[in-house]
Amino acid sequence: MLKFKRPHTTMPMEAPSEAAPDASTLGAGVSPARVLEAAHDYFDLDGLLTPEERVLRHRVRTFVDAEIVPYIGAYWERDETPLHLFKKIASLEIGGGTIQGYGCPGLSPLIAGVLQYELTRGDGSMATLFGVTTGLAMQSIYQLGSEAQRQRWLPSMATLELIGSFGLTEPQIGSDAAHITTTARRDGDHYVLNGAKRWIGGATFADIIIVYAQDDQTGQIGAFVVEQGAPGFQATKIEHKLALRALPNADIVLKDCRVPLGNKLERCRSFKDVARVLATTRAGVAWSAIGHAQAAYEFALAYAKSRVQFGRPIAGFQLIQAKLVEMLSELEAMKLLAWRLSTLGAAGQMTDGQAALVKMFNASKARRVVALARETLGGNGILIDRHVARHFADMEAVYSYEGTHEINTLVVGREITGMQAFV
Repeated sequence: MLKFKRPHTTMPMEAPSEAAPDASTLGAGVSPARVLEAAHDYFDLDGLLTPEERVLRHRVRTFVDAEIVPYIGAYWERDETPLHLFKKIASLEIGGGTIQGYGCPGLSPLIAGVLQYELTRGDGSMATLFGVTTGLAMQSIYQLGSEAQRQRWLPSMATLELIGSFGLTEPQIGSDAAHITTTARRDGDHYVLNGAKRWIGGATFADIIIVYAQDDQTGQIGAFVVEQGAPGFQATKIEHKLALRALPNADIVLKDCRVPLGNKLERCRSFKDVARVLATTRAGVAWSAIGHAQAAYEFALAYAKSRVQFGRPIAGFQLIQAKLVEMLSELEAMKLLAWRLSTLGAAGQMTDGQAALVKMFNASKARRVVALARETLGGNGILIDRHVARHFADMEAVYSYEGTHEINTLVVGREITGMQAFV
């Protein structure tokens, strides 16, 4: 069994982490290799990765512990976005995830999901911004754009030179996304967009925003790339948000916003095309839920081992061990379910219902894990420098976005019964 020393840190309540192994340490003849201690990876998720993927996974984990965890709490508390920290993620060369070509790494769905979980383990805001840019926005262009449109935008987005955003949800239309009311009217060599969007992550500073609207030429939903600063486009930050505070969400108003014809994604012809993008990214949200739960569990375990009450560490008491074991059991079940979803995705066999079920299940279970972690830390659990409260709050957002618990439940119900319970 391989062991790696933990990096030294002076941050309060730093989650235990292992130093990143190099390729020579994890050679082709070493499989599986446990590079996290068993208490953190109980069913050896690392053993399901290739040696190269394990190296990448631990490079991201080391980056998160060094560049994000020590600093993000202050930004989260001040409701500010540290774009300089986000831009550093580009050095990991993981932008674009599973996309092949265009400067993207062409990762397997499994390691792409694991990396999303590792980024979220550091902070949900930074991971969500990464997921929106290289997931929702880039996948919209990759799946729905022409080859020329892919070449135009994807390489710069893969390096995070361009930040992307994704505009589907509207003020009066959330879950019923097939019936959005924003319109796109053809006018010569432009489309004119009118309408509003809400809860659009990063839209106040993103370079490009993928806006979905009813296309008057087809009578179906179309996708349009709106560039920041376009005439008629206005994004206003939603204030007083209590989750994912280091990433602003915006209200967007489109008033006679003119978009060149070349900015209409050529292969978006109906809501079914939009749904394909959402199904792809929903798997990433399931992995994000694991990241929040993993962080909370690691902090709770470390705290329980060091916190002394009644003359000994509280980890030695039955009630605390019961909480830790419940956290671990939920966490490992989430990982195994997400692993199976990723393998189905890699084989082209993942259904909408399967993606919805894993997102629904993982978000619900992660919500329980972060609550148990908060309990384990007692009063200290609500302090920002202990980190757990940040993940506790952020999980409330994860529970609702990319399909609420209820809507995902009904997507699964429709698939297994053949009957739709909502119009």
